[in-house]
Amino acid sequence: MSEASEGGADVAAFPETFLPGYPAFVGPGVRLWNPTDDSAYARYVDQAVRIDGPEISAITQAARDCEMFVYLGVVERADSGGSVYCSLVAIDPDAGVVGVHRKLKPTFNERTAWADGDGHGLRAHPYRGWRLSGLNCWENWMPLARTAMYAQGVDLHVAVWPGATVLTEDITRFIALEARCYVLSVGGLLDPADIPPDLEDRVRPEFFNGGTTLVAPDGTVIEGPWSGGERILYADLDLDAVRRAHHDFDPTGHYSRPDVLELTVDRARRETATFED
Repeated sequence: MSEASEGGADVAAFPETFLPGYPAFVGPGVRLWNPTDDSAYARYVDQAVRIDGPEISAITQAARDCEMFVYLGVVERADSGGSVYCSLVAIDPDAGVVGVHRKLKPTFNERTAWADGDGHGLRAHPYRGWRLSGLNCWENWMPLARTAMYAQGVDLHVAVWPGATVLTEDITRFIALEARCYVLSVGGLLDPADIPPDLEDRVRPEFFNGGTTLVAPDGTVIEGPWSGGERILYADLDLDAVRRAHHDFDPTGHYSRPDVLELTVDRARRETATFED
């Protein structure tokens, strides 16, 4: 964040579950009541963070120091202590944490590691004249989740991924053209040296190779897809380009038909238990 700030960035985005990491140990071979899988999951839950914990507090202070809006993918520990969410935290340099979006539906094998989220975080955030939104990985393929964001007047949409160019290159450009906004897909990396010895046969590190891409509202690829190593990509964005692109198409504005098609979004935070003292 400090390096990006010194490079002139006032918005920064990090990959899906960047802190503490993606559950790359889950796969087709995951087994019920297996000591290796159970142990890996226990370590994963132990390393998860709480939104009110010291890690997010330190990053929020860094955002304030850098005067930078941050989207950060985290593994969030549930109140039960035995479950985790794939969450995307939105941090405003002045207001602090302004959004925590828990992934609506973990993808395929991820369901053995992450709990289902809810609609509480389906919110766009105002920042210096822009409106920013974000979704986790394959949520970006969910038409209604995207529509919920478009309806809030999004100028820059952030899509976070665990990695893999094959996941990011098509959908990034598609969302930009559909929403008529900038779309930043941020892909993660996994180094073989980071894999614990007891899980080496469970992980395909070559899959987690980045794929960060930035696309303009007219579908032009500005940066990426970049893969193969750590790098900060910089770009200057033009808010007027978003306005121009909406002249012929606004999916939730002048090109919508709310009399025919309607979307209702429940943004209540879902809790297992409600305590009344």
